[in-house]
Amino acid sequence: MAFKPERPLTFTGRKTLVPAAVAVVLIAAALLVRPARVDDDARPPGPTERAASAVGMGAPAAQVDLTALIDDREKWLRGHEDDHGSWAVLGSAYLEQSRRGPDPAWYPKAERAFKRSLELRPAEKGNFDAMTGMGALANARGDFVTGKKWGELVRAQSSRRWTAYPVLVDAYTGMGEYKSAEAALERLLELRPGLAAYSKAAQVYRDRGWREDAAVAMEQAAGTAKTPAEKAYCLYRLGELAWERGETAESLRFFEGALRTDAAQDQALGGKARALAAMGRNGEAIRDYRAALGRSPVPQLALELGELLEAAGREDEARAADGPYAMLGALAAKGTANGVNESVVLGLYEADHGDPADAVRRLTAEWGRHPSVQVADALGWALHRTGDDEEALEYAKKATDLGLRSAEFAYHRAQIERGVGDGATARRYLQLALRTNERFSPVRAPVARQALGALGEPAGGGPENVQPKGTWVAPDMSQYIVPAKPKPKQ
Repeated sequence: MAFKPERPLTFTGRKTLVPAAVAVVLIAAALLVRPARVDDDARPPGPTERAASAVGMGAPAAQVDLTALIDDREKWLRGHEDDHGSWAVLGSAYLEQSRRGPDPAWYPKAERAFKRSLELRPAEKGNFDAMTGMGALANARGDFVTGKKWGELVRAQSSRRWTAYPVLVDAYTGMGEYKSAEAALERLLELRPGLAAYSKAAQVYRDRGWREDAAVAMEQAAGTAKTPAEKAYCLYRLGELAWERGETAESLRFFEGALRTDAAQDQALGGKARALAAMGRNGEAIRDYRAALGRSPVPQLALELGELLEAAGREDEARAADGPYAMLGALAAKGTANGVNESVVLGLYEADHGDPADAVRRLTAEWGRHPSVQVADALGWALHRTGDDEEALEYAKKATDLGLRSAEFAYHRAQIERGVGDGATARRYLQLALRTNERFSPVRAPVARQALGALGEPAGGGPENVQPKGTWVAPDMSQYIVPAKPKPKQ
């Protein structure tokens, strides 16, 4: 039913217009001359307030603001040790600092802060900030079972507490429970649309293979970003999506834009190195990979740099005692010591550059805990590298059937299909890998092109049994012909 106003609004000459104008002037004058109140504060928020607001909203915080917030809360708690709220804020600040670094040494500090907050105000009394903090911390460490428990506990106590749902989206995704992740996302978008919700939407849509929807959701997130740190994060995520679509030049523009917006956006520096490598600018890529590892030392970047050096004919450098592969092992060991789960990246490294049997053992255990598509892909590839293609294919199907458009996943599936002797399916997945991102890896993309060339084109004449093998003979259709009924005589 169309909306109809009850009565049109009209001005009836000067009797209405003049008093209205006078009223506006009087109101404006009153506002101008009203004396300042004690509680008035026109100052813009300072670094501590900006960081606290960002952390509370699940948004990235600028490094300088985050440092100010940590210093402020640590100083406050030295004289107010029973302030459970400040302990929860400090834990969230430590967690955000670990993401900015990232340095896993911040995780135990965040855990101690959250646990102290829960000691002062237990979960059963509704200490939601500390509870969601514990869930987010577990997810960041790759412990999605624990993340799920904390998120569901918050939801059970307060179903409208929006901060539970980003935790649940991440936990369900890590557990391979993708329908539950979608349901949690829908609830989050209903309760609190904004940067955190749109960012999670982009993540969920990407996992389902809805690339255009993922890009639109991330653009919505960028539209809500207010600070340089938030805008740079959104640009970085848009760059990642463009990279996965094979739009290398576009991804490079996003990564460079993120770094111009916030020079401390270290993740974007790693993305820039990846894009430069794909464009064949190896010298610049190696330089940026090393800079990124200096600022943001994570095992994945070390693996990528090692493979780039191998592709450039510098394998000795990649495997040197101070090279990227050695760094990968040291970083993974440090992460493990601080409770971080590095099973997938270590499994992929061992499968391709170390001991595939060790990769199978590691990833089989991880599959028992977190049966996600990432673990399925890595386990399938490790099994292939040990020669067990029959079992590998079962996991490769689990990785590719959800819909995620990953050139790496498609390449792994193709090589496993070749291993079981299915050349037609292998050809299809090799084509998919190169169509998704023809430069997805400096090592594997050239192998994919060679494998596709070796398989050649499909045989002519269509699939087997469609064309008759002998001379075609028209079938006898007489038994199916119904004689026409004679017309009745006039």
